[in-house]
Amino acid sequence: MLKSINEIKQEFINTDIKNINNIIELYLNDNRKGVQNIIKSYKNKFIKYEQEVLRIENMKKYEQEAYLQNKNFVAGIDEVGRGPLAGPVVTACVILPKDFNILGINDSKKLSEEKRKELYIKIQENALYISVNMEDNKTIDNINILQATKKSMLKNIEDLKQKPDYLILDFINLDTNIPYISMAKADEKSISVAAASIIAKVTRDEYMKEMDKLYPQYKFAINKGYGTKKHIEAIKKYGYCPIHRKTFIKNYLN
Repeated sequence: MLKSINEIKQEFINTDIKNINNIIELYLNDNRKGVQNIIKSYKNKFIKYEQEVLRIENMKKYEQEAYLQNKNFVAGIDEVGRGPLAGPVVTACVILPKDFNILGINDSKKLSEEKRKELYIKIQENALYISVNMEDNKTIDNINILQATKKSMLKNIEDLKQKPDYLILDFINLDTNIPYISMAKADEKSISVAAASIIAKVTRDEYMKEMDKLYPQYKFAINKGYGTKKHIEAIKKYGYCPIHRKTFIKNYLN
């Protein structure tokens, strides 16, 4: 009995994208326009899937090179929040298993909030070790944002239950005896750093949403502490609140 187009469509929907070519073969000779449209659509989805698999594989390059040197625990470290006018800088350190293959991992800035949250859960479930640290606005004002970021990252390393053999950093140098590589846009090039950026970003965003409840006039849930036009207008109108970085906002308080 000939299956309806809706039945075939459901069959495609229920098939793992990795195996989609098998089901495409079954219906290649079905000349109904609806079936051919389904096949065309899923061929395109499979191409995108293959491209994503390749992208993720390329993001493992630096981890794989470290594994070949018997560095079994490779940690990616990244920060979120160096630029905002308010709130902490948040850093995360992540050690992934060698067979980590979660698709969609990328620099957190390139992901939607919904996608970041989805990947945050998957990273939490699959990572070997994770540490997260915050340095607040007072520390940032006292020692400057760069030093606060470095301090937070060193605390990340201390807090890990497993000492890393190797570090991958996003364009920052640390005073540590652990060998590392530091490069620009590491959150786009290294899967470990990308995972760390997602953990740090979601953590900081959730923190700023909580701060929004305490200081609603600044709209922290929306701007996350960054210097948007409305945020700056609020600073000029209300002055600073306890989580503002005074060294960052002094020019707005004249």
